[in-house]
Amino acid sequence: MHHWLMKSEPDEFSFQELERKGKEPWTGVRNYQARNFMWKDMRVGDGVFFYHSNAKPPGIVGLMEVIETGLVDPSQFDPTSNYFDPGATPEKPRWDCVRLRYVGTFGDLLSLDALREQFSVEELPVVRNGNRLSILPVPDASAQRLLELLGPL
Repeated sequence: MHHWLMKSEPDEFSFQELERKGKEPWTGVRNYQARNFMWKDMRVGDGVFFYHSNAKPPGIVGLMEVIETGLVDPSQFDPTSNYFDPGATPEKPRWDCVRLRYVGTFGDLLSLDALREQFSVEELPVVRNGNRLSILPVPDASAQRLLELLGPL
């Protein structure tokens, strides 16, 4: 099993919304590197830290699990979507997604400031200043430390 960190702005898609729905496809990724993580590297059963970005404060709020991979992102075909891609067609889609399920909410948010105190950039890439990538791998040792810092669900 691998671990990932996936970011979403709470006003775009919040962890509370995922909790309410139970499971949801992770659509709207429009960065090829992030897309390739989902397409090539994510596996069913992988653990995912949900990170609220562009929040006050930003940080990790909960845990998800990958339950389905290899999905075509339907938002690329919807002209009313912010994630519409006029170059994508059902015959030649450009964007993939995975389906995630809610696992649990941590007692307290682990803020970006706290993450920067605990981890180097090599240990946890989200602490790099200016990091804009919405999906990041989390090394196994860092995932275990995060789980210890975050405490029980």
